[in-house]
Amino acid sequence: MTDADHGGHAGPYAAGSGAGSQARPLRLEHPVLKALLGAWALAACSAEETAAVEDHLGDCGACADEARRLREAVGLLQRPDSLDLDPALRTRVLESCLDRRPPRIPVPAWAMSYDAETARLDALLQDFGDAEWHAPVRLRWFRGADATSRRTTVAGVIAHLIAVDGLVAVALGLDDPLGAVTGGSAGKPVGSPAERTEAFWDASHFPPTRSVRGPWRDQTHAVVRTASFTGSGPGTMPVSYGDFELPLRDALVDRAFECWVHAVDIAEAVDYPYEPPAPRHLRGMIDLAARMLPGALADRRRAGLTSPGETRHLVTAGRPGRSLRLEIEGRGGGEWLIPLDSPAAVGSADHEVAHVALDDVEFCRLAAGHVSPEEAAAGQLGDRRAINDVLSATASLSRM
Repeated sequence: MTDADHGGHAGPYAAGSGAGSQARPLRLEHPVLKALLGAWALAACSAEETAAVEDHLGDCGACADEARRLREAVGLLQRPDSLDLDPALRTRVLESCLDRRPPRIPVPAWAMSYDAETARLDALLQDFGDAEWHAPVRLRWFRGADATSRRTTVAGVIAHLIAVDGLVAVALGLDDPLGAVTGGSAGKPVGSPAERTEAFWDASHFPPTRSVRGPWRDQTHAVVRTASFTGSGPGTMPVSYGDFELPLRDALVDRAFECWVHAVDIAEAVDYPYEPPAPRHLRGMIDLAARMLPGALADRRRAGLTSPGETRHLVTAGRPGRSLRLEIEGRGGGEWLIPLDSPAAVGSADHEVAHVALDDVEFCRLAAGHVSPEEAAAGQLGDRRAINDVLSATASLSRM
């Protein structure tokens, strides 16, 4: 998990025995290899010595820990010259390390997307100067049937993530980062995500600056570490968002999704490219949104926001009812049958009345409130009212 701090930094691996090297490891004794760790961290070893050290790190936990600490110290002494490194380098290095020696405390599968997305955003932030931290960012979401937005800065976005991620931290027994601001007590955070964010911003005597990065990064590490030590069992514990709850396993996927969405906001603000999540993580985010759609449809019905002339077909809980087939194309895609008339109904192919097809990233942009239901590039077939309601319900999943 601590490797997330160094995403995008080649470090000593640039001079090591990577995938393309043909150097054969030397046969050296443990004391010699241990003595070479400092030179290895500074990329001062020969190719043969580097190969020997890295082969040893896959077998010796004590040396691997020492190498990590030395590499972190080198990273503090010499910042990367540019973010424009091979984007696949960090992935290759981490996969190689994990293949050699799996982590002692594995991250639960449902926390992996959050771990990955916070690490990617932190890698983007590491080279930002004052100008980038104060670059303007527009947060966008849907409130009811209307698009809305809020102006802030890159630093303000990270403050927003601190405020909302704090809801998950409290559920795990960690301190609420806004406790002194909102008046919340241990285990009882106060406010919805938007309320907490506004309270955090208002409590700052000056606009947030680069100083927010450390607390945000520390909180994300604490959340992942605590989830890992508690194991997979607590994945069902509730996380309160004020007016609704999510089980912890879904809350961390939700937080991973928002981290990615706001990382894109930040990258656009500083004119830097940013790739979508790994396909398996992207699919988990889409699956969560699809599972939340029946509840969102019900909320829109109660608010009188469904299509005019819609006739609701009452369905007994657990029984099949009218359904829309949601087809998501792309590497993170799949198919979901969305029950239309009740969150308690079961999606059924035999009761399918409409079919919508969307690209995976386009669906996520719609769920994030970055594109309107009318603008979403969707293939549509069947009941037009049902299609409009599902696309509008997807946009309504967005929030500040």
